[in-house]
This record gives sequence, structure tokens and C-alpha cells, in this order.
Amino acid sequence: MKLEIRNSPRIALVHDYLKEFGGAERVLLALSDMYPDAPIYTAFYKKGSSAHEHFKHRRLIPSWVHYIPFFSSYLHSPFRFLTPLIWGSFDFSEYDIIIGSASWYVTKGFKKGKNTKEICYCHTPPRWLYGYKTSIGFQKYWIVKVYAAVVGHFMRLYDFVQAQKVDIFIANSQNVAARIWKFYRKIAIVIYPPVSLPTIPVVEREDYYLIISRIVGGKGLDLAVKTAIKLGINLKIIGEPAGYYTEYKQLKNLSKNNVEFLGRVSDEELVKYYAGAKAFLALSTDEDFGIAPVESMLCGTPVIAFRGGGYLESVIDGKTGVFFDDPTVESLISAIRKLEKLMSSPRMRGTIHSDCIHQAQKFSREIFVQKIKKLVSSF
Repeated sequence: MKLEIRNSPRIALVHDYLKEFGGAERVLLALSDMYPDAPIYTAFYKKGSSAHEHFKHRRLIPSWVHYIPFFSSYLHSPFRFLTPLIWGSFDFSEYDIIIGSASWYVTKGFKKGKNTKEICYCHTPPRWLYGYKTSIGFQKYWIVKVYAAVVGHFMRLYDFVQAQKVDIFIANSQNVAARIWKFYRKIAIVIYPPVSLPTIPVVEREDYYLIISRIVGGKGLDLAVKTAIKLGINLKIIGEPAGYYTEYKQLKNLSKNNVEFLGRVSDEELVKYYAGAKAFLALSTDEDFGIAPVESMLCGTPVIAFRGGGYLESVIDGKTGVFFDDPTVESLISAIRKLEKLMSSPRMRGTIHSDCIHQAQKFSREIFVQKIKKLVSSF
């Protein structure tokens, strides 16, 4: 009888779904590059979307809901109560290791073999389940609020049970690690997301402030636009509308000529905008971690950030940027003026530029890869 000898573990990657390409998808891309033979299981993917474009050449295995008409466009949010059936339809018993990338679709606690180990890279426990601000803000409608309260009760119970089946939690920040302990009573290892950009060009600083974000709620976009109009500064916003965010047209109508919505751009164009900006605006009041501010610092561009959430783990006040304490136009204007004063000296500009790059290098892709591989090899 011939024995089969395997030198490497059989690994499966699992991700909520593939629709928009954001920070969670950048983590998945890094994992997929590390383990190119690992299939990617997902609830569904939307063809032609920014996320699908990055993964269409990988082996994608969607669940049965992928084949339901309009599910990827409209139904995945109101039918989120189907997640127990979605993930229960997969059997991972043939794999040695499952690495899940989880945020809001309760992507954890899979059906697996007795020797299969499950690692959950948790971007956050589902924000909609635990009272955190979401990108949609759907609970402003009373009938949806009642529906969410009923569904949310049972989904919280399910989420907790699934979390207990995870062998190792990885949090994308200390901030999220605290949430994992609070809601799941599980200790998480912190491995920051990988930050990697194309070659950063040497460009002249221009007179604009920058935001990189999907055009959704909860990102402080309205605060940025109102501040830009009141202060008369130039603001560029890169990102595309996502989800059911209905205020995008209102923001555009509110904006003057000094506010530009640039849509989706390539990574090569992105670094030019990062490098040319006076500063990056990070305005979410409870960001899980926030990759974009670190990308900005990697380009030597300082960050103006709300004092809270994951920003506290990446931005150094007075060295790589400044914080503001209240999500108001007045507080943001005060922070902008403070940074402009810091940057008024050529010597200080050079110091902040080098401090930003040095700080961002602590969140490199190389460090991420090294820590993930060390963890996987420990099984």
C-alpha cells in the first residue's frame, strides 16, 4: 500500500462575500498571495465588481445563494438571517486549516473535521449586531428597526456560538481584540493588516486634502464636505458609492467646486494622490483599524484623525498627524489649522515626512506575512 506524503497543509480561505474592494479584501488578497493554491469560499461574488476584479483569476467557490437572482445586489442585507444556512452548506473536513476573513456576515464556526484548525482573522464582530454605526444606517426606519431587533437577537446568539468553535482569533487591531473579548470572551492575537503600495513617486505637494473611502455612511464624508466648504479648502474624495448609501447625491449637490469626487482609481494613481496631498482626513468616529491612514503615512503624508478607534494605534499625535476630539466642523477646522502650523516650517515638514514613513513601515506586508506564516506553521 502506497502512503501519501504531504509536506504542506491543505488550506481553505473563507471571506464574507466579494462585492466592494476595501480593507478586508486587501487582507484576503495578501492571504491568497501567500497561499495561491487555497480556494476562496464565499457567500457570493458579484461579477464586474471591484472585489471580483481582484479575485476573478482565483478559484472561487460561492454558496448556493450566489445563484439567487439579485442576491448579490440587493437581497444579501435583508436576508442576512440566512447566514447559518449559507455557511452550514460548506463542509471543510478535507482541509487541515481554515483561515476565515470575517466582518459582518458571521463568517466563522464552520463544519470541519476533528483535526481541522480554524483561524478567524476578525476585522470586527458584526457592527450591526452590537450597536456600532454601520455604513447603511438602515435602522433609521422604524419597520427596519423592529425587523433588525428581532433578527439581531437570534443572530447574536448564533454569532456567539459560532465564535466558540474558532481555534484562534486574530484581530486587526487592539481595538477589535477588545471587542472580541467583550462579545465572545475569546482572547485574540493582534496582527495588523498588511500595508503595501506600488512605487511611490516623488511629486510636489499640492493644495488639497484627501479622503480615500467607499462612499458610504459612517465615514465622516458629510463632515469633510461641510468643513471644506466653510474653510474654503480643496478636498478630493476617492472611492465609489457602495451599499444602500442614499446621501451620495446630497453630498455632491452640497459640494462646491473645491470638492471633487474622483470615483475609483488605480493603485498607481492612488499613490500619486496620497503623495501630493497636504494631509489625509480620517474621520470615522469608531474605525475598526483603518488601512488608508497608514497608506497615507507610507507616502509621507500626515493624517488628521478623529481621536478614537483604530486611529489611536497608527497615528502619532504631533509626529505623523494630529487628532481632533469632536466630530464637528469647528473641531476639524481647529485640527487642520494646527497641522498647517506644524507644517509651516520646511524643517518640520521634512521631519513629519520621515516620521510618517517610519511609522507606516511597522504595518508592512512583510511583517503580516511573517506573523501569519509563523502562526500557521505552529499547527
